Amino acid sequence: MIKLRNTFLISSLLAFIFSCTEKPAVEESDWLTPFEKSKGTETFTYEEGIAYFMKLGEAYESFRVVEYGKTDSGYPLHVGIYSKESSFIPSDIKKKNVLLINNAIHPGEPDGVDASMMLLRDMLQGKVNVENENTIVAVIPFYNIGGALNRNSSTRANQEGPNEYGFRGNAKNLDLNRDFIKMDSENMRSFAEIFHLYEPELFIDTHVSNGADYQHVLTYLATHEEKLGGEIGTFMKDKMNPFLENEMKKEGWDIVPYVNVWGTTPDKGYVQFFDSPRYSSGYTALFNTPSYVIETHMLKPYQQRTQATYDFLKKAIVFLEKHGDELSKAKEAKFEADQKANAIAINWSIDSSKVDQIRFKGYEGSYKPSEVSGLSRLYYDRSKPYEKEIPFYSGLKVTKRETKPDFFIIPKAWGNVIAALEYNHIKMTKLEEDQTLTVDVKYIENYKTVQHPYEGHYLHYDISTTAKVEEVLFRKGDYMVPTDQRRVRFLMETLTPEGKDSYFAWNYFDPILQQKEHFSSYVFEDKAVTILKKNPELKKALEQKKKEDEGFRNSAYQQLEFIYDHSDHKERSYLRYPIYKYNQ
Repeated sequence: MIKLRNTFLISSLLAFIFSCTEKPAVEESDWLTPFEKSKGTETFTYEEGIAYFMKLGEAYESFRVVEYGKTDSGYPLHVGIYSKESSFIPSDIKKKNVLLINNAIHPGEPDGVDASMMLLRDMLQGKVNVENENTIVAVIPFYNIGGALNRNSSTRANQEGPNEYGFRGNAKNLDLNRDFIKMDSENMRSFAEIFHLYEPELFIDTHVSNGADYQHVLTYLATHEEKLGGEIGTFMKDKMNPFLENEMKKEGWDIVPYVNVWGTTPDKGYVQFFDSPRYSSGYTALFNTPSYVIETHMLKPYQQRTQATYDFLKKAIVFLEKHGDELSKAKEAKFEADQKANAIAINWSIDSSKVDQIRFKGYEGSYKPSEVSGLSRLYYDRSKPYEKEIPFYSGLKVTKRETKPDFFIIPKAWGNVIAALEYNHIKMTKLEEDQTLTVDVKYIENYKTVQHPYEGHYLHYDISTTAKVEEVLFRKGDYMVPTDQRRVRFLMETLTPEGKDSYFAWNYFDPILQQKEHFSSYVFEDKAVTILKKNPELKKALEQKKKEDEGFRNSAYQQLEFIYDHSDHKERSYLRYPIYKYNQ
């Protein structure tokens, strides 16, 4: 096992040492997994799974297990790398097409853990015919280690098997599939290192669904064509999705897009789930990496679900081997287009004018009296299966584009933002001296906030701003962040406050939402008179507002506040978004 400290030098050196170490011959030992021994009713514990993973690494020259950083549980995050040429140096890995598979982000959904272990073993032992001369497979066996250690048999109330499983929340009770932008967990910081180190061509996150009942064992959530954009978006929708659907059908699995239906039935069609950057697949899309979140159906037997996951992962490797170079070129073309673009899309909505027809296999849904409440309840009648064409809405339209500046400027005081950018390998430089620069400044005009905490935050939404051009004094050590870099989409969506998962939306800048200074009416009365005498335009505006607004006319305090807000006494930092756009 290799332990990395987040540097290319150490990782390269250690990988070289271990690649030169003679491995023991493969013994005729028992390679059966708990899943296989139990005939599909048990899954690995964390300890069993890591031991099995290590065993593969010890037995086969073409497989290495590496530690990448910390997790909230105190255990390191592991990744296994399968390279047929035994190339484990990151710079060499990037020369191939990389598939990154993430398992157990929700450890109560362990299908991918068992499927990945068995697929790696079968590939290493030559039991499955998958060519991977130009493809490297990297697998995170347990992403949410804290949740995997918290085993039980009851929290997945809607799910058929396995007998025991992990818990959705991690060691800090975070849902890690909401943490990819806010990065509250050590897990995510370590994941970012893995992701940016290997820059995969394709990312797959393994899950189990909730929601409607239907016949399909596995559904998939693919990155929206419009969110990826360019050649790569078209490539995924027109080539990769059909390939995987057709190949899975050959294995006996009819797969369809993830069924995003809650409290009703899917027979009249449904809309593709919008995976904003808080989710794994939305996060990877910011770096032009297409993703699949595969969702096996909760009510199908665990043995079926795991086999379907196994086959999907296998087919993804087949696709990369055949079309990985084409995918990589499309991805690079999108990076180049992003860097040349004058504006970047940051918000989308469903485009109902775009509709596809999919062949859906469901069960008739209807309503009957509840035996619990006596009220009407939804149920699916499995004795009445159906197969028919239904509409599927996956198209998006851009609702906001943001003009790309030459630089963002971030005052050094906002260390949490700087740290998040550093975790995501964003290039930055520090000002070497104090400078006054003319910049574009945004002021928060309106926003709404959720009423209850969401993953440890009071998330903002429906954010609007006004923009001004101002001269601002920046200090030595403040950060200049150029937008002429590959990861510009990440910058634009996180640093533009109106973005759905911007750092502003996630409360990084809440101190600016509170006014720090104010006035005492009896003191400010005299100053207000002087201010009006020196500013006749303000006095005119005051009088006009009195005429138009009866409440204002009858409130002495509101009138004083109006004058205060339009004077030099009003603090400039209140509602001023503290990230600035600068053009040379």
